[in-house]
Amino acid sequence: MPSSIMVMVAGGFAAAGDFALWQLIGCAFAGFVLGDQTAFWLARRAGRPLIARFRANPRTATLVGRAEALVTQRGLLAVFLSRTVLSPLGPYVGYTSGALGLGWLRFTATAVAGGLLWCIAYAWLGYTFADRIAGIAALIQSSIGIVMAGAVTLGGLLWLIRAYRRSRAVTASPHPSPLPETKS
Repeated sequence: MPSSIMVMVAGGFAAAGDFALWQLIGCAFAGFVLGDQTAFWLARRAGRPLIARFRANPRTATLVGRAEALVTQRGLLAVFLSRTVLSPLGPYVGYTSGALGLGWLRFTATAVAGGLLWCIAYAWLGYTFADRIAGIAALIQSSIGIVMAGAVTLGGLLWLIRAYRRSRAVTASPHPSPLPETKS
């Protein structure tokens, strides 16, 4: 589940009085900074091989390419934007910033400013629109059956494809005759 949705839902809990809004913002911000610093330092240590590994995965290759282009072209502005407006690119910008050797202090200051703005904005949205969270939860709950049916269908399809490939491989390979030939 995306963290933005989690923070908004937690904002709704804060509006209901389950905990204080400042606690939500503090915890979300601490998690944000911890994740950001982990990604940055991991990429700083692993460098280009880590980015190459992300590029090898078809699901992350495009995102890493966009993040790298954004950091190369925009520098610290890319870091700030990826923590606010372009948040889906955030983790990849963190990795790319570390791998490209962006200065830690400048990265951290910019990421912290963007992260704090992000945490406040999403917590405030959840806090403000808390009365609509029940409707959203009902929509999600009614969709669970559809999601589960889709997952079972996808799993069955993958199993059939793998079984088909195995059977093709078996029929394509030459088999030795199971019975020894006899001379008559």
